[in-house]
Amino acid sequence: MKALILAAGLGTRLLPFTEHTPKPLFTIGGCPLLDILICRLKNAGCEAVIINTHHLHEKMESFIAGRNYEIPVSLRHEPEILGTGGAIRNVADFWDARAFMVINSDIFTNTDLRKVYDFHLMHPHPATLVLHDFPELNTVAADADGLILDFRNSDFQFPVSKLTFTGIQVLDPEILNFIPRGIFSDSIAAYEKLLSGGGKIKAFVSEGDDWNDLGTPKRYKQTALEKMAEKVFDSEFGIRNSEFGITPLKGDGSDRKWYRLRVGNHSIIAADHGIRENDGTSETDAFVNIGCHLHRKGVPVPEIYLADTFSGLVFLEDLGDTHLRNLAREARNTEEFPVPSSQLISHYKSVIDILVQMSVLGAEDFDITWTYQSEYYDRELILEKECRYFVEAFLRGYLGRDFCFEDFEDEFITLADRAVAFSVNGFMHRDMQSQNIMFSPHSGNSGEFRLIDFQGGRMGPIQYDLASLLIDPYVDLPLPAQEHLLTYCIEKRSSVSYVDPEKFRIGYEYCALSRNLQMLGAFGYLSRVRGKTWFEEYIPAALKTLRYRLSLFDDTLFSKLRRIEIDGFAEE
Repeated sequence: MKALILAAGLGTRLLPFTEHTPKPLFTIGGCPLLDILICRLKNAGCEAVIINTHHLHEKMESFIAGRNYEIPVSLRHEPEILGTGGAIRNVADFWDARAFMVINSDIFTNTDLRKVYDFHLMHPHPATLVLHDFPELNTVAADADGLILDFRNSDFQFPVSKLTFTGIQVLDPEILNFIPRGIFSDSIAAYEKLLSGGGKIKAFVSEGDDWNDLGTPKRYKQTALEKMAEKVFDSEFGIRNSEFGITPLKGDGSDRKWYRLRVGNHSIIAADHGIRENDGTSETDAFVNIGCHLHRKGVPVPEIYLADTFSGLVFLEDLGDTHLRNLAREARNTEEFPVPSSQLISHYKSVIDILVQMSVLGAEDFDITWTYQSEYYDRELILEKECRYFVEAFLRGYLGRDFCFEDFEDEFITLADRAVAFSVNGFMHRDMQSQNIMFSPHSGNSGEFRLIDFQGGRMGPIQYDLASLLIDPYVDLPLPAQEHLLTYCIEKRSSVSYVDPEKFRIGYEYCALSRNLQMLGAFGYLSRVRGKTWFEEYIPAALKTLRYRLSLFDDTLFSKLRRIEIDGFAEE
């Protein structure tokens, strides 16, 4: 048996993703569809495969050149696309006297291809088409004898089955006589010509098999999610052939979608970052590479079970639903909030222990190419992603004030330069706030904390992560507690390798101000632009903190920012 994989399509239904990746190279669990099909054909006894190409053919050629298949795999480029029929006719020199298989490259199925081929050899008709009951696309009519009658969803006066053509077919060489040479043509037109001349086409009805057409983003993502989840439940829990429940989880400030998948007492979390839109490093790449790195280093983060950076799907350990923020809310209702001896302060010290560990161990062997958007927390990032963000998203976008970045540029430059100059550097999380710190209770009152949402990690100051933790408006720690924990962090970090306490504190104050500006920018953007109005609840606490942070500096510093406050924006 030889086979043709139809892979020249433009993938217009999958735009914009097919602008940079041909649909045969879309992946399921990290494995391209083209690779899956070639391996399945080889396992079915196929002796040689040819692939027609057109759109982004160079990427297809590069992919095949980088593989080492056990059977010959060749490509046939079509400078002008020839259609499904034209593609079959264009490789007539590849066929021999035996029946050959043709299969679409944008499907996912577990249909037994050897069984289909052997079925074709058992009947006298020149074509076998595999049909499947897929109500969304059922248009092909077949009679009780398994003969195909029509492809156009026509009405009949007698009972027929309406099914979907799967894109899998076995053809005798005589089919080539029904396809014109060298011009665009549709294989369905050839089959209709065959039927009109009295020929017959046999249907192989695929029952009990999985099949999906992956020609739309929704179908592609659905199949990727299902197949990857099945693999994870099998590899991690030994659960096979079981349906899983899926529950959407409340999202965060990003575009990602989160799900909990459950079979019985076992559950996993799926993070959907979205299909890759370009060839550069994506947020999914950063999430996976940084997450695996931290896990290898012993930093308490969830284990990543399986990831596909093209589909944007990542499956990871389920840490439950309790955040540090939840513990803080409980503390408000049960004790003085908080005092140095309180359970909540003890929790914060445990988190700071992790923060110090992450800063030091995370920096070991860290590859800056893993980072997304920027490699370091540096002067440019502070100016653009924190200071300018504050002006554009909060002052202008949220408050509607007529300010511009240049109004405060000299003060922002001072802030950025001093934050960098007094940095105690290591690996930084960059969003070390209470909702990104999970708590998993053990027996008794003990438990452990784990960090999530580490995809923004890069090299930078530990003081920034500490500031993110302590001035977090979701908790609004009292100032004495913040000072107590700042001192604790300095002592903890110095126990690893000495740091100058004064330098650490100065760097902390600048990082805290920078983080404060970033928070307000984020709350303004998310509430006004993204419609996530619940973030407005935390703006007053963030403004209160900003007033305090500015008051800590000499009167000659940040006078323009102080005057904005005097103008009254904090009261809104």
